[in-house]
Amino acid sequence: MDFLYVKALHIIFVVTWFAGLFYIVRLFIYHIEAEKKPQPDKKILQTQFKLMSKRLWYIITWPSAILASFFAFWMLYKNPYYLSEPWMHVKLAFVLALYFYHYSCQRIYKQLQNDIIKYSPLQLRIWNEISTIILFAAVFLVTLKSAINWIWGVVGIILFGILLMLGIRLYKKIREKKSWEKAEKEVLENSDKSITENQ
Repeated sequence: MDFLYVKALHIIFVVTWFAGLFYIVRLFIYHIEAEKKPQPDKKILQTQFKLMSKRLWYIITWPSAILASFFAFWMLYKNPYYLSEPWMHVKLAFVLALYFYHYSCQRIYKQLQNDIIKYSPLQLRIWNEISTIILFAAVFLVTLKSAINWIWGVVGIILFGILLMLGIRLYKKIREKKSWEKAEKEVLENSDKSITENQ
């Protein structure tokens, strides 16, 4: 098979692999947030998220990881000179980090399938940014083919991630404040009603 076909297939399966990794963590977050819902909503939602996670994980994410790796090894086999490039060594370190990330998601997946919740939604939102950093680093490395220049792109995405997380926390505080004010207003209205009725 021509090298460019192998490269195209590798890129396609990297895209679907990352899509699976990004979405699986969102499903983990929704699953954990459903824990606060009253029954039967909690059971219905968590059952649905378990099913969605299972299909995503074993029909898209795992096959994509295996195929992306297979075509990557095939590319290295056809062009071993890549292994002498410093930028490729750094990229392979990020690929190794991606395998560890995938394995960690597998552990979280199994825990949630067994109704074991060890993480908060906020922790998983931060966790989700790791795959984004790996993706940015790999793309910059492959595009710039430099073992150093990719750092600026990664620093940029880390700063963007920090700003995003601060924005999420601010939005959460505003939402909680509005909920508190609404509850307070309802309590005051109910107490006014009961006073009027008693008179």
